Amino acid sequence: MKGAVKAWWYTPLILAVLVFASSCAPTTPDIVAPSNSSEAVTCDDEYVAPVSTSEGQELHSLADVVERIKPTVTAITTEILVRDILGRTRTQETAGSGWIIREDGYVVTNSHVVEAAETVFVLLDDGREFEATAVYADSWTDIAAVKIDVTGLPVAPVGDSGNLRIGDPLVAIGNPLGLGISATAGIVSALSVSLSTTGSQALLDLVQTDAAINPGNSGGPLVNGSGEVIGINSLKIALEAVEGMGYAINIQQAIPVIEKLIEHGRVERAWLGVSVYPVSPALAERHDLAVDTGILIDQVVPNSPAEAAGLEVGDVIVQFGDKVIIDTHCFIRAIYAKDIGDEVEIVFWRGDETMVTTARLEGTPDA
Repeated sequence: MKGAVKAWWYTPLILAVLVFASSCAPTTPDIVAPSNSSEAVTCDDEYVAPVSTSEGQELHSLADVVERIKPTVTAITTEILVRDILGRTRTQETAGSGWIIREDGYVVTNSHVVEAAETVFVLLDDGREFEATAVYADSWTDIAAVKIDVTGLPVAPVGDSGNLRIGDPLVAIGNPLGLGISATAGIVSALSVSLSTTGSQALLDLVQTDAAINPGNSGGPLVNGSGEVIGINSLKIALEAVEGMGYAINIQQAIPVIEKLIEHGRVERAWLGVSVYPVSPALAERHDLAVDTGILIDQVVPNSPAEAAGLEVGDVIVQFGDKVIIDTHCFIRAIYAKDIGDEVEIVFWRGDETMVTTARLEGTPDA
């Protein structure tokens, strides 16, 4: 099985206590801009174009929604090797969910459900179970495509998450706690939510819902009132005083990633080669920075485009190409928008001096 594409930059900030739903358990920056600063735009402009493969009508009841989508939802069981405190290895089973995107055996799930697995099994709604023949995972977006050797499968209809409104009814379907497929209902609580998680991930433009999302629901579909998939259930906020804050990757962002995973087995992205922290007024005061927004470089990867461009630890990037960078999410969006081989002008602060450099972006290195 192929592993995930690993990121070399990361966002160390954790905005809340976030738990993946698998059973494993602004102000404008005050910058001295370059000569083309009048053309700079904020990071929210034109990020992802809508993707829609279905224009269904609202169904009469949530039972109709579940009846339409349930045959395409799968339970996923993985086997991973774990070590005890004595160094002995044993096999541990974990549970997740998925949904069928192609009739020739491609199932969508989260990368955190499958990327560490030795073996992946997919249980269909009709009771048949298959061992995955290939797993393609992209840890940057927490999306994976699993291939099973079967054809003629029912395919989940895909909707347009760009049409969602706060208050729209939603149904989350999956395999919570590994106990079998079940459904929970709720509404769209918020849109365009971005959250930093642990490690390399910063998930953008998430759909927030109060539909219950529990361990094992990861990778399952979040479905609109027409029985169309508009999101991939991924994580929830797990705090004792918090209820009903689950998040799904919106389908507009997911579809291009899924297509690349199926076609190429991985997603290649432009890469600069830095790890960064978001700059805040408190961080700026603590480190005596000249600006209180942007991203502070914590590490420059050797032999990376960032090193070749002369960037150093302690520099604060405030503009990347034509995008003003106010935080790590802006930086991630700006990177996503570039192609391998692009030359990008970068504006940054070093101490009390603003500087400009150009970096030629490379492809993301293999892990």
